[in-house]
Amino acid sequence: MDDRILQHYLDEFLVGGDVEPAEAETLFDALISSDDQSLIAEVLNAWNEKGTTEDELFELASVMRGRMKRITSVHDNFADIVGTGGSKAKTFNVSTAAAFVIAGADVPVAKHGNRAATSNSGSADVLSLLGVKVDIEPEVSEQHLNEDGICFMFAPRFHSLSSTLSKARRSLGTPTIFNDLGPLCNPASAPHQVIGVWDKHLLELTARVLSRLGAKRSWIVYGENGLDEIALKGTTLVAEINGEQVEVFEISAVDFEVYSLGNDLPLNCTADKSAAVIRDILENKMTDRDAERLVLINAAAALYVAGKAADLPTAYNLAMESVRSGTALSKLNKLSVATEK
Repeated sequence: MDDRILQHYLDEFLVGGDVEPAEAETLFDALISSDDQSLIAEVLNAWNEKGTTEDELFELASVMRGRMKRITSVHDNFADIVGTGGSKAKTFNVSTAAAFVIAGADVPVAKHGNRAATSNSGSADVLSLLGVKVDIEPEVSEQHLNEDGICFMFAPRFHSLSSTLSKARRSLGTPTIFNDLGPLCNPASAPHQVIGVWDKHLLELTARVLSRLGAKRSWIVYGENGLDEIALKGTTLVAEINGEQVEVFEISAVDFEVYSLGNDLPLNCTADKSAAVIRDILENKMTDRDAERLVLINAAAALYVAGKAADLPTAYNLAMESVRSGTALSKLNKLSVATEK
């Protein structure tokens, strides 16, 4: 039955058909129940080629949110920062590093992520190498958020998908709708998010969906040359969500009062290399290097949208102080110790 449903939608996608809102849950169930890896991959690829609609993304995100395990935060104001993966420009795990910087600047972080599906290194991969145990019970993640001001929510612990679906995604090696769905389904319902997308055509679409899902002030960002984060070099498109309002504008590193050619960035990092870069940044071993600047501008964006700073330069200075003072590193060390208990 599941495979017949998938074949139906494969045929529909190949001729440009969309998923009707009332049918979204049926398709979702077929995707997570089928054992036919090749068919799932074909469906996801055809869907990507056809293009995801706003209603499709909203309906599937609503299904996932309705079924996910949740954690409750004692904090009124907290954030998540995440890239969708699949970007053309590969650096290191910037959002993972930024999470510790944000938490070190006194904005709690409910970090949601997974192992790599379409990139060299996912947040779970690099955190494991940094000494953080990622595969833990949801209630333990909740405790970390409430007591330490930072947690990592390992997606498989919160979302019941399937190993066949995961294998199908990895076999494609390209982003699918699930790259965009994950960041929209934060189990702590973080009120503020900075989400980087791999395709500029997803910028406003993702912002409108996040707005419909009830997010407070958040940013969806797309960096020049396909970076799924705020770029150090060139411009970054931003779709800002403020309740039901979505505003699109451009920013650059200059808006943070950062001036760099962006030519000193590590590229195509493996999980090992990414972990090493992140530790060096948090240990103040990359002061005034582009890798540090890239982390700081992305952390600053989250501090800004969470209301910690009135403008981007002030937010950048708060992020820098988080690293210089050692509080960002302290957040990493606390999480590492806490997850080993």
